[in-house]
Amino acid sequence: MQKFKTSLSFAVAAAVFAAAAPALAADVKLGFIGGFTGPIESLTPPIFAGAELVVEQVNAQGGILDGTLSIVSADGACDATAAAAAADRVINTENVTAVVGALCTGETIGAFNGSGLGAGVVFVSPASSAPALTTLEDNDLVFRTTPSDALQGVKMADLLLARGVNDIAITYVNNDYGKGFADALSAAFTEGGGTVAANVAHEEGKADYRAELGNLVASQNLVILAYANASGQTILRQAVESGNFTTFVGGDGMVGDDLLTGIDAASVEGLIATRAGAPTGESVDLYQQLANEAGIEANATYAPQAYDAAFLLALAIEKNGSGSREGLSQALRDVASAPGEIIRPGEWQKAKELIAAGTDINYEGAGGALDFDEAGDVEGIIVELAVEGGAFVEKGAIE
Repeated sequence: MQKFKTSLSFAVAAAVFAAAAPALAADVKLGFIGGFTGPIESLTPPIFAGAELVVEQVNAQGGILDGTLSIVSADGACDATAAAAAADRVINTENVTAVVGALCTGETIGAFNGSGLGAGVVFVSPASSAPALTTLEDNDLVFRTTPSDALQGVKMADLLLARGVNDIAITYVNNDYGKGFADALSAAFTEGGGTVAANVAHEEGKADYRAELGNLVASQNLVILAYANASGQTILRQAVESGNFTTFVGGDGMVGDDLLTGIDAASVEGLIATRAGAPTGESVDLYQQLANEAGIEANATYAPQAYDAAFLLALAIEKNGSGSREGLSQALRDVASAPGEIIRPGEWQKAKELIAAGTDINYEGAGGALDFDEAGDVEGIIVELAVEGGAFVEKGAIE
């Protein structure tokens, strides 16, 4: 009996000590799913670098939940099936709290439906721009920090009409991104008084698109809505060789150095493109300074939006008070929107202190304000780019 009492006394003492001790630090892991191979492979590394920069800043300024933040990447290959496998690994094997990604819209939908929905994992995509994401049945778990192509299509139409381009031929990659973008552009361009002379889908992965190009010659102004590392580059090269087009236009998926490989730069001088951008202001300037100091390409396509996605998720986890997936969606909405004291890129320590004090915060990021609507979308800004001297040059926001 005495032995039992002694054991009981030790057990009680241990329980009291455990209750009095501070909570142990919690290490937190984020996942990143993106097309490290496939049609956007040249775009993905700088996007990932934007997310990695957040991890470095968080750990340099006190960590997350007083532990360490890490990020593990997986290749979604811009493909729904590959993305589902990638999601299974990061969610069920790596046990991440949340996911930055994916990048292509079909990739994000495949990854989320594959493992994210059942596991209750929040996804924040920096690059999935197709309108299809707006109507995804996601239990308020899928968000994006880039505007929908419903906006990009309208802004591209506005830009072309303002330039005196009154007729266009569109070819788009036959997936959620291509079709959604083409539909938005076609509707806005027609409504603005322009003529869509042809609107033709094409399949990814072909070596020869000359037959498709033959169906597009009703206009000399060719809009290509595809990817720089895949059909977009092949179609542009073969369109230049045909001599049937004088003006070339591309969406965000076309903005990459690889697009111009093997193409005479002079033949595409002045090529017009659009992508998500950012307003001017203190938050954007601060992000660019931090990115430049870290040696990453601050304005690479979707790099600012990836930075915002990772920073928002880190803030939401800190606000949620644990590495649990439960409750993270609401915490994300809380830290992204007014009211609250403004938090800018790099201000992790300030944010931690405010959250610990119970003060509301409102993150304004590298891509601007990020007030999520009911569908998890943001408004955003679309900017114009042009090929000048063999490189893409950003020209400013499209009004």
